[in-house]
This record gives sequence, C-alpha cells and structure tokens, in this order.
Amino acid sequence: MGASSGGGDAVLAAVAYATEQLLGAQAWSERLEEVLAHLGAAAGADRLCCWQNVRDPAGRLWMDLCVEWDAPGVRKVFENPGNHLHPFAPDFARWIEILSRGGVVSGVVAELPVAERAVLGDEQVTSVLAVPVQCGGEWWGFLAFDDCHHPRRWTEVEIDALRAVAGALGAALGRDHAEETRRFTEEQFRSMVERGPAVTYIDGPDESASTIFISQQVEGLLGFTAEEWVSDPNLWPRLLHPDDRARALAENERHNETGEPFRLEYRMFHKEGHVVWVHDEATIVRDERGMPRFSHGVMMDISERKQTEDRVAFLTYHDSLTGLPSRSMFEELLELSIARARRHEGAVAVLCVDLDDFRLVNDSLGHHQGDALLKLVADRLREATRETDLVARRGGDQFLLLLSDLEREGHGEMDAAVVRAEGAAQRVQEALAPPFVVSGTEVYVSVSMGISLFPQDADDAGALQRNAEAAMYESKKAGPSGYVISSRGATDSAAKLQFVTRLRKAVESQRWTLYYQPIVELETGTMRGVEALIRWIEPDGTMVPPNEFIPLAEELGLIELIGDWVVRELVYQAAAWRELDMQLEIGFNLSPRQFWQPDLAERVLSRITDGGIDPATVLVEITETSAMMDPDRAQQVLWDLHDGGLRIAIDDFGTGYSSLSRLREMPVNVLKIDRSFVSGVDEDPQSASIVSAFLELSRGLGMETLAEGIETEGELAFLRERGCRLGQGFLFARPVPPEEIIAYAFGGVPLPEGMRHADRSGAR
Repeated sequence: MGASSGGGDAVLAAVAYATEQLLGAQAWSERLEEVLAHLGAAAGADRLCCWQNVRDPAGRLWMDLCVEWDAPGVRKVFENPGNHLHPFAPDFARWIEILSRGGVVSGVVAELPVAERAVLGDEQVTSVLAVPVQCGGEWWGFLAFDDCHHPRRWTEVEIDALRAVAGALGAALGRDHAEETRRFTEEQFRSMVERGPAVTYIDGPDESASTIFISQQVEGLLGFTAEEWVSDPNLWPRLLHPDDRARALAENERHNETGEPFRLEYRMFHKEGHVVWVHDEATIVRDERGMPRFSHGVMMDISERKQTEDRVAFLTYHDSLTGLPSRSMFEELLELSIARARRHEGAVAVLCVDLDDFRLVNDSLGHHQGDALLKLVADRLREATRETDLVARRGGDQFLLLLSDLEREGHGEMDAAVVRAEGAAQRVQEALAPPFVVSGTEVYVSVSMGISLFPQDADDAGALQRNAEAAMYESKKAGPSGYVISSRGATDSAAKLQFVTRLRKAVESQRWTLYYQPIVELETGTMRGVEALIRWIEPDGTMVPPNEFIPLAEELGLIELIGDWVVRELVYQAAAWRELDMQLEIGFNLSPRQFWQPDLAERVLSRITDGGIDPATVLVEITETSAMMDPDRAQQVLWDLHDGGLRIAIDDFGTGYSSLSRLREMPVNVLKIDRSFVSGVDEDPQSASIVSAFLELSRGLGMETLAEGIETEGELAFLRERGCRLGQGFLFARPVPPEEIIAYAFGGVPLPEGMRHADRSGAR
C-alpha cells in the first residue's frame, strides 16, 4: 500500500491548478468542486470532501459537508441529499483536538479508534486523510481524502498536497472575509436606512399599542401595508398567535406601565395565513418632564433562524434517517433511569435489537432501499412498544430499547423486570413478523435481541449496553429471531402465565379497592385533598400494589377497564364524602395507555358529571414522560380535559424530558415534584438546587407545586422555607381506606412535631 496511482507529478500539477483557481478567481467557491475533482483524480483517491465547522445552539461542534467529489462508482457520504451535517462528538471528538492544533488525521480505518471505525465503515471508507483549513487564525474546517476500495498509507507528497490546497482555500476565505468587512462598513448606514430587514414603529403608550408610525417593511414581513396597520389599532393583538397572545399582551402592558424595555420573541399570522416568528424590541421615549411620549421599537423576522435552531436541535438528539432518538439521547435518558432506579430500588432494562442478514437487502436492493426498510422497521418498533418505553437507533441496522422504572421483584417470587423485558422482546418479534414491502418487493425481517438488566446484570449505563450487545450476539448463534437475557435466565414461563391468568380474573371480578393518601398544605397542615391509589385484593386477602400489575395490565390491554373502574369508584366516594360536607379535591392517575384513548376526555367527564361531581374538584394526573412523548397530541388531550373543568397535574416532574416552552403552553395547574428529588433534599446540595429551581419555575408559570414522598421533618422544613405549598408523604399519612380520610377530615391529619403549633382545622 504505497503511493497513489496518480503519481507525484500529477499531484503537484493539481496543487498548482488548485492554487491558481482559488486565489485567482473572485468567485472561488464556484471553482472549488472542480479543484477537488482535479486533486482527487491526481491522487487516485475515491472521494475528496470539504467540511466546514458549525456550532449548534448548545455550543456543540458539527461538521457541515460543503463540497464533495466522488470517483465513478463511489457512493456519496450521505445517501439523502438533504443531509449534510454530522456531529464531531462523540465519534470524532479526537479529530477536534488534532485538527484545531493544525495536525493531520491519517490512517487505515481498520486501525482507527472503534467509534471512528464504525462510522467510517458505514461510509465504506478504508483509508482517510484529513488536514485543517485555517482562516484568520481560526480553524474553519478541513479537507479529507477517502479511499473506499483498498486500504492505503498516505504519502508525504499527498499530505503536503492537501495541506497546500487547504492553505490556498484558507487564503481565499480570508480575502473574502476582508472584502465583506469593507463592503459592510461602506454600506452599513445605507442598508440600515433603506434596505434594513427590521420594521421600525412608534406606538402610543396605551393598552392596545395603537401605532402612530410604522415603516413600509411591515408589508414584506406580514403582508399588511403601513397604511392598513396604522388605520386599525387592533391589528397587532389580532395577529398574535393564540399560544403567544397572553404573554405578548402582558409584556406590552408591563412595558407601558413600568417604562422598562419591551423585548420578546413571538409568533404572528401573515395576511396570507402562515406563521411568522418576530423578534420585537421597544423602549419608552420621554418628554422633558419625564412623562412617556411614545414607544419606539423594531421588529425583525426570525422565522428562518427558528427553523434552523429547531432542525439542529432535532439532529442533536435524533437519527436523521428514521427520526428516532439518537444514541446520544438514549444514553442520557439511560443515565437518568439508572439514577431513579438506584433511589427507588427499581430496575432498568436495555434491549439491543439487530436485524438478521440486513446486508443481503443492501446487496440485492441497494442502499437506498435498505434505508427505506430501516425507516419501516423503525415505525413498527414504535408501534410495538409502550409510550413510556424509548426506541432509539444505535447506528447501521441496530436499534436500542430502554425500559425504565421497572420493579425488581414481582408478586410470588416472580422477577417482574425480566417479565417486562421479555414481553417487550416478544412484542417486537410479533410486530416485525409480517412482510415489509419495499419498492414492490416483499421483504421478511427477523431480529436477534440481547437483554441486559440493572442491577441484576450490570451497574452502569456502559455495562448495560455492552452486555445487551453481547447477549444479542449470543442470540445470533442460536439462530435468527430470538433473544437472550444477559447473565440470568428468563423467568419461568409457567409463573408468568399463572400471574397473567390471575390478573385477568381480577379484572373480570373487579377485585379492586381504592386507598387515599392525604395532600396537605405545608404551611398549616390542613388536608387540601387526596390522591386515589388502586390496590388489588386477592381472595386470600393479600394486597398487590399497583406497580406490580399496572405495567402488565397495559401490555395485555386491560388498563382501560381498570381505569374506568377507578373513575366510577372515586365519583361514588366523592359523592359519599359530599354528603358529610367534606369538600376535598380528589386526584387520580391516568396510565400512559389510558392517556392516548381517543375519547378520553368525553368518557372521564361524562362519568364525573353524571355522578353530580364538580369537575373543578377533580385533579387528573399524568406523568411528565407521557406529556412529552408526543407533545402536540398531549397538549390537545389536556386542553380537552381542562375545557371540561378538570384540573391538571404533571406527575413525577423532573424525571422526564420536558420542553419548558411546551410545558408553558399546556393547561397545567399543579407540578408534582418526584420523590427522587425530595428524598434527602435538606442534606443533598444538588437535590436542593433542583427542587428550588422547580419551585421558581412553577411560580413563574403560575402553577402550584406539590412535593411527593415527604418522609422527614428536615425535608418538610426545607420545602416550607422555599415556599412549596402542598405535599404528601409518610411524614403525614400513608395511603389509607376511605373511612380513615373521614377521621382526618374532622380530626386533622397527624402532624410532625415541628408543625403541631399550626392550624389543625379540618377540610370542612
């Protein structure tokens, strides 16, 4: 594996040509593709690319493919023409350190670190050479040779050649930058006055923000002429997007009342109906006596920036081909799941799913059809898993499943975590069994799966993934379409069948009861309301807690029947308490599967109103994970419940992946801080900071905060000091039968020592 097939003289000639074209042409960017073609052919390379550095809003560095030359028969880096971005980290983090210092990355791919080898292997690269491009003393990007057929050692001549072309490109970039700076300086004032994108306006200091003057650019921004805008004082509030209207009007009112600057990004409707994002800033201009005369401001169109931010943010945590969460998101959520499992003595399962013989699809149908099949597989994996499970693409033809918040030991010595993991594996097999149709061809897909569980099999995220992958390869040895559980064997299938049979009988005979846990006002100790919690009563009197049977009920499709029973029972209980003049708010949980019922709001509201219960006294609780799994759909469901008069609570807040902008748009009344953060909050500085931030957030959003799992007086004192209004936990009372709630209502909830001086009045 020696010198290139192009020869040293050909390479030197190509470098000379490149230098002449890049430094001699004003429009060097139009010549770059031709330059790369000359140099790539001369060096005998299969591919030559120019990559530019870009950063996402979080500051993470990406490589952006600007120009690509490929030898005949060599496929492009990205099959999808719309793709041109790839993050440096984690796979190419080493390149940042080398290239930013002016170093060179060179080598046979098989000898590179594992992460680089995996990605470059997917791109069919056997050897790579990358040199940095510097512009104005800054690392701008890099040029890279690829060989895709035979590994080779890049010669000093080829390395020097690529360095020379990179230097010429950097010089051309520097020249353009200097020219751009000069033009900008000359035209800045004229551009601002005559062609500036900003809309300049002057508003009167009144509630409706009536416009005295607005520049003609408003027509390009929103489709209305300046004359139309000035003649209609209600046009601005009428064009505000419904989700931003209250915020924008409140900010304008604050601006006029306090005289402080107005600064806001919000959405408006264009005259033709589409949405425009604007950045709006205004200041109050005062007369010689200090009295407000008018508000002077500018509006700018930031729609393109918002779209770019959304796209980069999506690519950061999602796979560009399938739209599934990326490996980065999977690993972050896996770490959080393990942390919760440690706090609650729970379990976590990771499934590594690998398509059997996927290479045959690529070889027979082509990579484009292979990608189409991967997208279809991703869709079925989504359908096969529960809303609370996470499906991610690991890369190539491998996928990852995360099952979090599992119980370690189930009823009757049954390992519930293994049962859940096995159930997920079986659902995946069933979902992938029917044939796929790709370009008119039926394709059958089987998968091999490996399962690893925390803490039985591994103690950290890295070990869980490695063990799941190892188990997957063990599964392949046994033949296609199977799964292997790492380290431990599967739970006895007879035990699982027995438990399933008992659960089905419990649903048929409604062997349920509701216990209620008091919710108290932390300042006074007064019982504000209760949370309804279901229990399964076996014929022998054994009580089975919900975390042992609710997940299985969801998998078996029984949760709707159980959920309907809960609503009927709590309506009956609320009516009985009302006869005793007990005015309590009753909260109940919706499981993820219940939450996505198409007629959920209608079914719940009809039962509550038919029972004569005021919906305003009922608190519907959904987990943060359910709310953020499909935020657009969740927002509509929550608004349907809210419009019917019900109050809404986000349960286990802090354990999911909330978007604060989404949370602000949802009709949420109560944020319930998960007990994993409340536990030891008075002693753990990290938990203290997190809980304090949650309390500030809830106040800013106009929501009440309820702390779950309060068990010590130290935790209670911390929460009261920080202004948390509501709480529940064993420090006050465990879940109890309904008759004990009557005693609490008239005699008060047992209070800890530090609160016994507080008001002990009941809930009447």
